[in-house]
Amino acid sequence: MAKYQMMKLPGGVLAPLNDDEAERLKSFQNHEQYEIEIKRQRNPAFHRKVFAFFNFCFECWSTDKTEWQYFDERTQFEKFRKDLTIMAGFFNKIYNIRGELRLEAKSLKYSEMEQDEFEACYNALINAAIKHIFNNTRDENTINQLYSFF
Repeated sequence: MAKYQMMKLPGGVLAPLNDDEAERLKSFQNHEQYEIEIKRQRNPAFHRKVFAFFNFCFECWSTDKTEWQYFDERTQFEKFRKDLTIMAGFFNKIYNIRGELRLEAKSLKYSEMEQDEFEACYNALINAAIKHIFNNTRDENTINQLYSFF
């Protein structure tokens, strides 16, 4: 399936985003009916901000865990990110083969979550981090860094 970048104009008209996209659309016949699937683009700057927040939380949380110095940091970060997402209330309930309930973090991929839900998730992540990671923090520098994400 081909993908095209379009922009909505007044009156509900979809137009090619640029000249390159217009050129690609020339193969379609005028006044023919086509079925399209529309996907909103997420804000990439906001996506980076959310992952910067995850990194900040992970660094603060893992600072005193020196016994983990030889563990794979990427694996630890991924588990931390998923756990915080679950604590924020963004998860799917899954039963494993033994019939045990498991919670799996919702995917934050562009294709899996619309911008509105992603923003709600971010707000919930901040609340979960304050409750579970920063609840006893007294360090002013850390608190100021935390406030910068609001």
